[in-house]
Amino acid sequence: MKLTKFKDPLTIPPVLKPKWKTDKYTYYEVNMIETMQSLHSDLPKTRVWGYEGMYPGPTFEVEAGERVYVKWQNKLPNHHLFPIDHTVHGAEKEKPDVRTVVHLHGGRTEPASDGYPDAWFTKDFRVKGPFFEKEIYEYGNQQSSRALWYHDHAIGLTRLNIYAGLAGYYIIRDKHERSLNLPTGKFEIPLLLQDRSFHEDCSLSYPFQPENNLSGIKPSIIPSFFGDTIVVNGTAWPYLEVEPRKYRFRLLNAANARFFRLSLDSNQLFYQIGTDSGFLEQPIGVKTLLIAPAERMDIIIDFSNLEGQSILLKNDAPTHFPSGDPVNPNTTGTVMQFRVSKSQSRIDTSVIPAYLGPITKLQVPMAKRTRWLELSEEKDSYGRSLFLLDKKKWDFPITENPQVRSIELWNFINTNGDDHPIHIHLVQFQILDRQPFDVKHFKRTQQIKFTGAPMLPDLGERGWKDTVKCPPGHITRIIIPFSPYTGRYVWHCHMLEHEDYEMMRPYFILPPN
Repeated sequence: MKLTKFKDPLTIPPVLKPKWKTDKYTYYEVNMIETMQSLHSDLPKTRVWGYEGMYPGPTFEVEAGERVYVKWQNKLPNHHLFPIDHTVHGAEKEKPDVRTVVHLHGGRTEPASDGYPDAWFTKDFRVKGPFFEKEIYEYGNQQSSRALWYHDHAIGLTRLNIYAGLAGYYIIRDKHERSLNLPTGKFEIPLLLQDRSFHEDCSLSYPFQPENNLSGIKPSIIPSFFGDTIVVNGTAWPYLEVEPRKYRFRLLNAANARFFRLSLDSNQLFYQIGTDSGFLEQPIGVKTLLIAPAERMDIIIDFSNLEGQSILLKNDAPTHFPSGDPVNPNTTGTVMQFRVSKSQSRIDTSVIPAYLGPITKLQVPMAKRTRWLELSEEKDSYGRSLFLLDKKKWDFPITENPQVRSIELWNFINTNGDDHPIHIHLVQFQILDRQPFDVKHFKRTQQIKFTGAPMLPDLGERGWKDTVKCPPGHITRIIIPFSPYTGRYVWHCHMLEHEDYEMMRPYFILPPN
């Protein structure tokens, strides 16, 4: 289906208003609703699922330390938008087809409010999953300024529920951020990047089965989803009119599996000032940004002296990443357009600070324990690809059980061809390095033979993170402080088809001795 690019303006999700607010806490209610929404003016309205009936959902803006309560309410129909493979663990036939649970991605959240995959619930809480604990979630927001996001996390259905539209921004503000004199207000804009495909009737298209379905199962889970249409904030190939001045963009890759490697066709720099979990120590100027599913980047683009020009945001990340098919330059190679067509409404006094604040570097000797965890590709009993963490399925006994307030080193040994973005709930961590190794030797002997020197993380990764790219043929090493809660959480690949089909594991934070 051919759509005219840059025909529709970028939609900016509205800021969500609380039901009530006191000096002690803020209370929200958010309904998940099926709705008809225009994703491009060449198309009739498309059926989607949205928080508060919009895709993406409205943006939370909260203050660091603010005590926030949210009642997430499922008001969705009883039938799913997409076919469900009931052979997927957690999506068995005896379970309701429409189940939801909300995870605040990057939040430092108590276990009962974290959105555990088996804590799902159906419409009006009529049926609840085995780990469901409470209807109203609590977020303490004991974190510095950063852009988090909220999305569905129901076991066996996450890929379908997020694809239907269940995702939105959650932004924490603080005094330090306001002191930096960054672009703000209408000059700070969220960009939620995804890919979608459409049927001839303009409904969302999600594959019924893999192209070469040797299993005979119908419908059947696919290894990864890649759409042929790039969607930003729920609009296909939008444009944004900007003034000739600096803008701050909060980038989020909310795609099922697509990586984005972004550049501007004006050949100008992005100034990256932050990662998933807050500011870098100092900004970096780069011409390309590689952002994996679930990662966020805080960037500034300076449109000064570009009045009257149109600038394309381009993408050249192959699918699968890093060694899959190249993008189509006429479709997935283009993300959106910036038009420097607005008159300057006021003098731009915002700055790109030379220094954003200190980051305490964690040192290897601080780690109490080191873990070696393989990311592997296996085959299921039907001959389909099955990606696993440490060769274990979701319901195997828990083997990762750090103590609260301890620090651990986790080494991700990637023995297959995909770059897996690994997300660990509750915690923020630092990337130490990545080092190539002999994959064939490891598979044969379970012994590690390095084939090159360790490589430091990219400059844009040298801050706090909650999602890390783990390239194939490399061991990716991260250092993690586990705090402040004890209890059950999960870690998983954030390629949604992978996490839905066993590439997710529970872990348990133990109390101190």
